[in-house]
Formats: sequence, structure tokens, C-alpha cells
Amino acid sequence: MAERRVLVVDDEIHIVHVVAIKLRNNGYEVITADNGAEALELAQQERPDIIVTDFQMPIMTGLELVKELRKDQITKDIPVILLTARSFAISKEQQEELQISTCLSKPFSPRELLGHVEDILHQQEVVVQS
Repeated sequence: MAERRVLVVDDEIHIVHVVAIKLRNNGYEVITADNGAEALELAQQERPDIIVTDFQMPIMTGLELVKELRKDQITKDIPVILLTARSFAISKEQQEELQISTCLSKPFSPRELLGHVEDILHQQEVVVQS
């Protein structure tokens, strides 16, 4: 099977670094961006299998990024994991409306994040095969 591609978006470089190492060590190709606008461009060019994005970022927030992804035919079905600081929780309605696969609160464990990435991609494969 081809390497699965993950786009990791966060303006905190140490978070991008830790997440990228965890994913690469588990066989994923990782693309990174440090803001939502850059991530949107990369998502359209690279078509990642899944996106892990921070909520609170300069230029374009994670939520604005997801809204833009959902408007585009190329990126509308890419699963998204949203990382949030506790004060930036989003409602269940908003999460469903934007088809956000899961929200993780910071600080999170890279192992927990990897588990979510694997579960979501596995569920996608099952849907595609059925």
C-alpha cells in the first residue's frame, strides 16, 4: 500500500516537530504548514489523506481552514483532526456541520493522536471497500 500522507498544521513548531516524528516513525509521509492559508494551498496541491490542524493560528484559524476545505471539490472529503486549547472548544453542531473527525485538547499525547489518525484512515478504507 502507498504511504499515507498527513498534513500537519500548527504555528507552534515544536508541536509540528513532535507530531511529524511520531507519524513518520509509523510509516506516514508528512507535509507541514504553520498557518491555515499555507495549509489550504498544500491540501489542494498535495491531496493529503488526512489533516491534523491547530485551531488557534495566525492568518487563518483551523476552523476557517476547514470551512475553506469543505467548499472545494478536491478537498471537501479530507478528514480533519482539530487540536484545541481548552478555551477554544467547538460545539458538537459545528464539529458535525464541518465534518471534523475528532477534536483533541492540548496538551495531547502523540500516541493518542496517531491512534486517531489510524482509526479514521482505517474507517475510510472500510467505507471505500464496501
